[in-house]
Amino acid sequence: MLVAPHLGRSVLEIGAGVGHFSEKLLESRRDRVVLSDTDGQSLGQLRQKFAGRPDVEIAKITLPGRVDIGQPVDSVVAMNVLEHIEDDVQALRDLAMVVRPGGRIILWVPAYMQLYGDFDRMVGHFRRYTPTTIRVGIESAGLRLQEIRRVNMLGAIAWWLAVRAGGTRRADSRLVWLYDNLLIPTSRTIESVVPPPFGQSLLCVAQVGRS
Repeated sequence: MLVAPHLGRSVLEIGAGVGHFSEKLLESRRDRVVLSDTDGQSLGQLRQKFAGRPDVEIAKITLPGRVDIGQPVDSVVAMNVLEHIEDDVQALRDLAMVVRPGGRIILWVPAYMQLYGDFDRMVGHFRRYTPTTIRVGIESAGLRLQEIRRVNMLGAIAWWLAVRAGGTRRADSRLVWLYDNLLIPTSRTIESVVPPPFGQSLLCVAQVGRS
């Protein structure tokens, strides 16, 4: 898991959905994991899935807005969330308020407006990011950028062919299978050796200022 080295012992996940990524978070020992979403049905499923886990808390969080989770955490992770928020800079400021000084906000966001198409609009994406635009957003929020990594070059090519050139507006189960079982493993193998010049996504690590 690419985000794992950047996570602390206490983590807030923004936009946890029904908990697919949350399960990966809990594969490593954590002191505290706060799972959040805006959707009531998703929150109910999270409570059911992780019932009986004293290290897991469930919270409804809407960004931008005050993040009320009690004690601050070491790290925040948002996987494919920031692009759904119109005022993404204010959202980052709000998240920074609940991270301990020196802690991190880890973002996984879709990359490059050249890939933006009807599918993005349909699922509520305000934007896709470049290394420059995500840097500007992070620094505008008062955070310090530690790392930007381009991820999944082959996925970017496939996305352009399917969504931009092909006009795909919904997920095709056959394409999803090929993506998950062929493109992602192949991309990971290549990118473990050679950093890609572009990608379908960006992994960004931002540090909250030390006191």
